[in-house]
Amino acid sequence: MVLDRILLSHFRNHRETAVEGTAQFNLLVGENGAGKTNVLEAISLLAPGRGLRRAQLTDMPSQGPELEGDGGFAVSADLSVPGGEPVRLGTGASPERPGRRVVQINGAEAPAVRLAEWLSIGWLTPAMDRLFVESAGVRRRFLDRLVLAVRPEHAAHAARLENALRERNRLLADERAPDPQWLDAIEMQIAEAGSAVAQARGDLVEQLEAMLRALPASPFARPQLAYQPGGPVDAGALSTTLREGRVRDRSAQRTLTGPHRDELVVTMAGKGQPAAECSTGEQKAMLIAITLAHSQLLESSAQGRPRLLLLDEVAAHLDPVRRHTLFDRLRAGSSQVWLTGTERAPFEAIASEAAMWEVSEGAVRRI
Repeated sequence: MVLDRILLSHFRNHRETAVEGTAQFNLLVGENGAGKTNVLEAISLLAPGRGLRRAQLTDMPSQGPELEGDGGFAVSADLSVPGGEPVRLGTGASPERPGRRVVQINGAEAPAVRLAEWLSIGWLTPAMDRLFVESAGVRRRFLDRLVLAVRPEHAAHAARLENALRERNRLLADERAPDPQWLDAIEMQIAEAGSAVAQARGDLVEQLEAMLRALPASPFARPQLAYQPGGPVDAGALSTTLREGRVRDRSAQRTLTGPHRDELVVTMAGKGQPAAECSTGEQKAMLIAITLAHSQLLESSAQGRPRLLLLDEVAAHLDPVRRHTLFDRLRAGSSQVWLTGTERAPFEAIASEAAMWEVSEGAVRRI
């Protein structure tokens, strides 16, 4: 087990929900809108970031008099630690400050980035099916989440980069000419943090591509990955480029070069076709292949942190051969897997080894 005694209090449509007695495979079954994905979203908040829906904190507390919500919510879980006592992880928001996220580790308040030091969480949701046709920013966020699972420090570098870019853009948009020395300092922050972010992204794409090349070409379509930097990766070269581009960037009122312009390029192996031009079925298969390769990468990298994989409605559109292959690959790993579905039939292959719950109107009952 990785996570157990998962508690949701006034989260979405869950007034008070407890999920206990977990296993490697954990299955949540129920009708659409019952609250299955809400459980996965709650678990995803035990990692840095905004969770698998990227929702605002103010959208998460339960609403309506029947749920008796007060504008706050809480999520907590026990994390198994080999040879030691479980670590209690928790997050939520209070009614007094609904927009401020609170994180606790064993009862002590901590920054959200510390969660990545304890736990690695990945997910695949139906909303991600459009990953290859959405904007480059969506793919950067996807890539950063994969990097974070391998390098917890990536969250701090990405946050520093985002803050420095925001400050530089503010100065560029000001009607008054910005202080060159202040720009020098801001650009040095962008260069240092940006170089760390870009190198981590590039390294991960290279490692994932190696994993994907070793996978069979079927039954999941195999993607080819390439990292396309949005500027120099070297810190010194990036700093120089930013300095030389001030006039152009001031005219555009934004920074036009840097890791915030990176792109994850995905093509379908064998066909050489951009993923955005492939069929929806091929895109789904490639997304699953990337997710499995990333999970395998974590297995092989001797990461000491426990791993979770949240798969929302992943089996619904897979034929029996692909479902069995998916389950076999998940079974071969050590990640704790959480799956959702509207019925139990697609999961018969793992029924004897899975912990299962029925979800109905925000209530969870062990099957």
